[in-house]
This record gives sequence, structure tokens and C-alpha cells, in this order.
Amino acid sequence: MLLKPVLPTLQLSGALASLLPGEDRELSPYTGFTRDHWVAVADHLLASADAYRSPLGARINFPGRPSQQGPATDGLEGFARTFLLAAFLHAGGSDKNGHLRKYVDGLIAGTRTVGADDESWPVVGHIGRDGQPHVEAAGIALSLHLTKDDTWGRLQPDEQDRLAAWFRATIEHEPAPNNWYLFPATIASFLEGVGRADEQTQYVLDRALGLIEGWYRGEGWYSDGAGDAFDHYVGWAMHLYPVLHARLRGLTTLEEKLGSRLNEFLESFAKTFDRDGSPLYYGRSMTYRTATLASVALGELASQTPLSPGQSRRILSAGLRYFVEHGSITEHGVLSLGWHGEHLPTLQRYSGPGSPYWASKGFLALMLPADHPVWTAAEESLPADESDYVRAVAPAGLLIQNTAADGLVRVHNHGSDHLKPDAADAGAPDPLYARFAYSTRTGPTSLHDPSDNELQVKIRRVWSARRRIHAVAAGDNWLASWHAPRFPQFSPWVGSDTADGGPVLPSARIDSITAVQGALEVRIHRLVWVPPSLPVRLAGWAVAGPHPSAFATDIAGTTVAVQGGELQSRVAGLHGWESAGASPASFGTAYGEWAVVPELHGTTSAGSTVYVAGVSLSGVDLDESVSATVAGAVVRVSWPDGPEQEFDLNDIFAGIR
Repeated sequence: MLLKPVLPTLQLSGALASLLPGEDRELSPYTGFTRDHWVAVADHLLASADAYRSPLGARINFPGRPSQQGPATDGLEGFARTFLLAAFLHAGGSDKNGHLRKYVDGLIAGTRTVGADDESWPVVGHIGRDGQPHVEAAGIALSLHLTKDDTWGRLQPDEQDRLAAWFRATIEHEPAPNNWYLFPATIASFLEGVGRADEQTQYVLDRALGLIEGWYRGEGWYSDGAGDAFDHYVGWAMHLYPVLHARLRGLTTLEEKLGSRLNEFLESFAKTFDRDGSPLYYGRSMTYRTATLASVALGELASQTPLSPGQSRRILSAGLRYFVEHGSITEHGVLSLGWHGEHLPTLQRYSGPGSPYWASKGFLALMLPADHPVWTAAEESLPADESDYVRAVAPAGLLIQNTAADGLVRVHNHGSDHLKPDAADAGAPDPLYARFAYSTRTGPTSLHDPSDNELQVKIRRVWSARRRIHAVAAGDNWLASWHAPRFPQFSPWVGSDTADGGPVLPSARIDSITAVQGALEVRIHRLVWVPPSLPVRLAGWAVAGPHPSAFATDIAGTTVAVQGGELQSRVAGLHGWESAGASPASFGTAYGEWAVVPELHGTTSAGSTVYVAGVSLSGVDLDESVSATVAGAVVRVSWPDGPEQEFDLNDIFAGIR
């Protein structure tokens, strides 16, 4: 029987509600959504974008605050990212309202006098002030590649030459040292596909394919550039662009090689989607929303997925439905800057009004024609519907924890810090990468608010930050890492988003282990060479809501539980902690305007100090608890209805200096 996994009937108001077809609970027993819903949402977004199109069509100037690149690049961004949506719709044979043809006029107008007027596209430069057009040029090139006959083929020879020249400027300039190297490769792939290959196009393609070999870490996971950066860019960039290059160019051997990695990636990544459709909120650019679904759709397109067609559509349609019903689309049919609705504190400075339209990447699913099994097969259950799931993805330093009782997913971070190898282990903390855990129903608190999922020491009125994460070891249900606590001094003002200097504790480090079972977590921290008599703080999951009155907090000794809606966040001191409390986060999270963080407090002592806490985040009432004992450097954890688990910190962290 289909009980808890079934999403209730969609409740919507406004223009989109009248455009969506009725739910089909026979074909889609879990979500009610079919391919027709996808087409209707895509059509609504594109029709709504027309109101913001420039007179000649080269820019789409969505309303909102400009990005750091300025209005010209923001207008190009709006054009390029909605163009990709139109291209996917057209490639799947569903562009019944002729959206694609409007973009052909924009291609002509945008390159007529590059950088010279309010209609034309910006000049492309190196990464930095003039670099953002690299991203949008790749989106335009990919859209052209998908629709060559009906876009490129409709241009006059001189118009093709101007567009190719603008692309050339992109592939000859320096991109950012990460997934951006796939952008010139995507452009070069298109140029070669229309008979404009040369030494330069071959070079940027070979360069990109060579770089991703170095960035491939195993189990289907790439780092987004050198260092340790494992986030949604793995799916919507590192897999997406190379696989589509190989497929569109007919490079069978390359597609098989890259496709097998995609298949392996989806083995673990597909487990990070909540039963309610929410993707994991982790990393930058989360305002791209449905782009998180791109790799699931790509797996079906390339026939490289461990999922059945019914399971793929279950994830895809639950994700689309999630954002439709959580207010991501405004009454004017525009994607807002945020997650549900607008939430500016969690945005990046490069995010402008057109940025959310990389959501188009998830609509790659529409490339699959209406008779593809992903649309004709009935939605199916997923393994997490029936039983809990735990997996350590050691190459990425991530531990996936998925509970069947509530469908909630948590991912514990002991290896992904988004720092380049040559970057300083100093500066402001990064809430999107530095926290110990992320989930599908909570977002990290913002900079300057009390941090969630953190272990901090305070010296000279400055709380420590976790910057560079050093992965150490992994087990079936646990991960371990260490970091050197840094003490950022924000400059030039206390509320700045950059920091440097601050107190220094040479040789100090914090060893950390997260172990999980069911919905329970045990967080073990050992402070090494940290001075005595300093405050120490452990924070649990931040629960968000619309107003301070929306929360109930219960504190007893060294245990605190915060209830917000259906979520309960709980922390319990198991060893070393002196008191419990809760702090408000006035900037809220992407899930609500206000948030509350449960926390434990203690004091450091001379020598190595071990702290152990039980932590949980749950959408159902939890009757279970966990306990632990500490003897020197050995921590023994007693799980409910299970054997003890022992962690010898000296053994796990042996050899670290």
C-alpha cells in the first residue's frame, strides 16, 4: 500500500494553478505529476519571461537587485538560461507555443555591436570583472547544439560569423579554476559540430577532459576543481557538460566512460532527495533549485542510471512539484532569488535576477520524448521508503543518512570545504560548506547569526571557524576529520562578509567523528592543544519558521529540544558538556524568516578534552535515545537495540601533527 510516501493533492493559487493539468494518480501514484505538468511549468516560465525581453530580444531583464556583474550581464544571463529551457522543450517536441524562435532574433541582436549599446551582449573577458559571460556563452552554445537546424540553421552566414566570433572570444580567455573550464569546452564542442573546428577548439576540449580526470575522485564523484569541493555542481556541471558533449558529438567510447561514472554517482546521489521532493540544501547556487535534478534526467537520457524509469520520474516530479508548491515562482511567473520564496541572506554576490533560471537544467528531462519509459512507466517506490539508509561516500568525505520514518535526508560533512589547495586556511567561515551537517528540510544559518551544526571555541570574544577540513577515516556508519580552529576578525566592520587576522592558536586542532544509526547521530569532538578555561559550544540543527512564536523549546540539564512545525531538533550532552540552551537566528534560513538553534555549552580544560553529544533532527516523534561513555581516548557508543560501537581516537587520528 502507498501510505506515507504519497504527496497530498497539490494546493496552488494564481496563474500557474489554472495552467497545470489535473493530477494522474494512476500513472503517478506518489506525486500526481506527469510530463504534461513539466511542459506546463516550462511554458509558463517562458511565456512570463517574454514580458521582460528587451525590444530586439537579446536580453531578458528580470526584476530585482543587480548582481556584482551589472545589468548588461544580468540581461544576458536571463536570455541564456531561459534559452536553454526553450531548447529542452523544443528538443523533446513540446514547444507548441514557438518559444524557441524568439531566441533567434536575440542571437542576431546580441552580437550585432557587442558591448556597444543597451541591446547587445557584453564583451567577454578573463575571469573577474568581465568573466561572467563565459557561463552564459556556454548555455547559449549548448542550446544551439540541441537545436542546430532551427536556430543556427536559420541565421545568415554573416550572422553566424558574428556569433562564432563572440564564442571565440570566450574560449580564448581564462575561466575560473573549476567547472568553468567546461564552458569553453561546451562552446568548442558546438563550434566543431557546425564545421568550425581548429587547433584552439581541440585544445580547450582536450584541456577540459584532462582536467576532469584529475578532479575525478571515485565512486562517481568529481571535485569542482582542485581541492575538495563536492556539492551540486558535481551533478549539474561536472557530469552534465561532458556527457552531453560526448552524446551530441557521437563519441561513443567517451560517453560510455563518462556514463559509467554517472551511473555510479547516481547510486549515492539519488539517495539525497527527500521523500517530499526537496533536494539537499548544501553548497552555493542553491537558487538554481530544479537544476539539482539534472543528473537524474541525464542518467535516463544516456541510459546510465541505477534507477528504474518509474523511480527516476518519482524523484524528478517530486522535485518539480516541491518547488512549484513552495512558492519559488512569483505571481508574475518569475523565479525568485531564494529557495522557497526570496531569501537574500543565503545568496552569493554573483547571483542576479536571471540566476535562478539555471533551474532550466533540471528540465533536461523534457528531452526525453513523451513515449520514453520515464514518462510511460508508473512511478515506483524507492528503497528509502521501506528502510533506513546510511552510506559513507569516502572520496567526498560525506555521510548520507536517510530515514524511512519521515523521508528526511541528512548529509554529514567531513571532507568538503570548497577551499583551493593554494588558498589560505583563514578568513570568514562559509556557512554553505563548513558546517558539520546539512539536510533536505533545514538550511544553514547565515554569517553573523549563531551557527548551526558547529563545534566552536571562543577566545578574546571571537568564536572559532572551521575552514579547511582534513578527512581522516570512514566506516560503514561514520566519518572522521580534523580541522585547525581559526578565529576570524571581520573587516572593516563587524558585519562584513570578509575576515582575516584574529587570534592564533599554534598546533591547536579539533578532531571530529560523526556516527549515525536510524535518525540518531553521535558527534564526538576532541580538542587538542586548546588552552584551558575557554568557552566551547556545540550547535545542532537550525529549525526555521515564520516568526519567533512558531517554536517551542524544552531545556532540561544538558538536553535541549526545539520544535518548529513538524520538525524537532534535539541535542543531548553525553560527555563533557555543562549546560544546554537555544539561540535565535534572526536572518532565518532558506526555509523560513526566523530560526532557532539548539546548543550545548562547556569549558575547555588542560590537555586533550573529549566532548560527546547525541543529536537528532526528525519529522516524527523519537522515542529512542543514545548513550556514550569515555575512557581516556576511547569512546563507546550504545545505540538503541544494538551493540556498542567503539571509537579509539588515538588510533583513528594517529599520525596527525
